[in-house]
Amino acid sequence: MVRAGLALVLRSQPDIRVVGERGDGADVVRAAAGCSPDLVCMDVRMPGVDGVEATRRLRASGGPPVCVLTTFDDHDVLWAAVDAGAAGFELKSATPENLIEAVRTVAGGGTWIDGTMLGPVLASYRRFGRPAPANAPGELTGRELDVLRLMARGASNREIAGRLCLAETTVKTHVGAIFGKLGARDRAAAIVFAYDSGIVRPGG
Repeated sequence: MVRAGLALVLRSQPDIRVVGERGDGADVVRAAAGCSPDLVCMDVRMPGVDGVEATRRLRASGGPPVCVLTTFDDHDVLWAAVDAGAAGFELKSATPENLIEAVRTVAGGGTWIDGTMLGPVLASYRRFGRPAPANAPGELTGRELDVLRLMARGASNREIAGRLCLAETTVKTHVGAIFGKLGARDRAAAIVFAYDSGIVRPGG
């Protein structure tokens, strides 16, 4: 029922096309390989292969970005979803407007963490996350901090380039440097660490 409702919301948008719906993680991975979607909205709780493992398989094979759909009861798996490579986190009970914005942001190369999900994501990171990176956050340059803050707001490389008046290739270089200094392998992990360490503050 939830899946059908989400699909109905997304189909209401002229720029979004729903190409498939699946109820098992293994089926999601197989279907994505066949139709090459721009984005997968993934329920973390599914029979058989769960959403976390399905996300891991998709990202390991170079598959599309994943926006995880969850509830307030799924705190224990949130960091696992970040670690698996999810780029977005939204509540199943989100408003249609928030869901659509999350989908567009993640499909466009950004990272989305719903404001109400930030606390639970950080709590899960603190409980289950990796050790802090070897390099201190202070080693980020001023420009890297600018880029990181915009990343935390969901901006894609192209959007960051426009706001900072930089070439997109320069932004990619800064993003790579941020990953290296924070010991993060993707945007979501870097953003979670940045919030946890106080480099970036909610709304800042």
